[in-house]
Amino acid sequence: MLSKEQNDFITQTGPGTPMGDLFRCYWMPALLAQELPENDCPPVRVKILSERLIAFRDTQGRYGLMDEFCSHRGASLWFGRNEECGLRCPYHGWKFDVTGQCVDVPSEPAESGYAKKIKLKSYPLVERGGVLWTYMGPPDRQPDLPEFEFAVVPREQSYMSKRFQECNWLQSMEGGIDSSHVSWLHSGNVNSDPLFKGAGGNKYNFGDLAPVFEVTEAPGGLFIGARRNAEDDHYYWRITPWVMPCFTAVPPRGDHPMHGHFWVPIDDDSCWAWSYDYHPTRALTTEERAAMKAGKGVHCAYVPGTYIPLANKTNDYLMDRQAQKEGREYSGVSGIAIQDGSLQESMGPIVDRTKENLVGCDNGIIMARHRLIRAAKALAEKGIVPPGVDVEHQKVRSCATLLPRDEPFKVGAREGLKARRGVPQTTV
Repeated sequence: MLSKEQNDFITQTGPGTPMGDLFRCYWMPALLAQELPENDCPPVRVKILSERLIAFRDTQGRYGLMDEFCSHRGASLWFGRNEECGLRCPYHGWKFDVTGQCVDVPSEPAESGYAKKIKLKSYPLVERGGVLWTYMGPPDRQPDLPEFEFAVVPREQSYMSKRFQECNWLQSMEGGIDSSHVSWLHSGNVNSDPLFKGAGGNKYNFGDLAPVFEVTEAPGGLFIGARRNAEDDHYYWRITPWVMPCFTAVPPRGDHPMHGHFWVPIDDDSCWAWSYDYHPTRALTTEERAAMKAGKGVHCAYVPGTYIPLANKTNDYLMDRQAQKEGREYSGVSGIAIQDGSLQESMGPIVDRTKENLVGCDNGIIMARHRLIRAAKALAEKGIVPPGVDVEHQKVRSCATLLPRDEPFKVGAREGLKARRGVPQTTV
């Protein structure tokens, strides 16, 4: 468990907090590229790390992310007109370019140079892998663009979605590195979901409901291995990489696409759950992409016109007690994403970790917490760049494999945990 002080430290990510400063060392997903689909399209509100921002795409196709509020009287620039390489506030006509620089104050003579003195806070916004990424830290420490495998494979090989989640980022992320719940919470989906079913390793999830966890440190975070009994003196290993601060990759199932998540804080009480799918050696099929859009696998269906899950806490996640009783849906909630989200949100906006009773299968969670706290303190006290900023730390994969019982996973699965362009995934 954590003390109250530790829990506050690790869950608060607003400006000026140690964990907020840690997050600001990384490129973070801010928007799907499809949310700014064309030049001069409407601007989009963005809230990330407790900062209210506005994103837009200008006449030349450049992306901008800046303070949501006009520097004149504080009106929201979401109402702005996107015109001629700038966003113009409709209140009094002040206009800003993608860097946040004011380029026109109609009420002031141009020769006064007044507009040049006004600049909104802004951050870079760059497209990669169908995602618009932002870096919110010191400009002189801006790292290279992210190199996660899903973001660099050809676009026909990947798919990305996001969903709004009403709880702190940390309890969401902790669910993502907890493999032990799969045999329970997702038991109705492993053999039925079109993006999971048919994999040879599925039987081991149900043949051994008490996995043994082994966790090793990696340059960018952790490798979390869940070991289950298999036949012929072998173990079935499912190994999840966690790259600081909030990236996870879920171990694959057969030749299905690989998938995983980012959990990006909106504020301390909510986050975006980003979910990606990709295949390292082939394009996604029409059927796979259709299943993802329909909310299968790690994705979900939405309330029309939003990124709010269709099954959410206002409708009790469409709980089906009869399906739960009959065993068709173990939790009574349909869909892997919402099964996770429903229980993570049920803990409240920020779970009280002083009341926990942790056990062996929580070792990955315990080590991740300690690594985050250590890294945030090292950054604050000594300026040490945290793990995961280096793009070489991001070139990892999850894997599922059968290994002899006397072979450690960090040895037997070493090659399978490396992201290598054009090399098939290691899977069962």
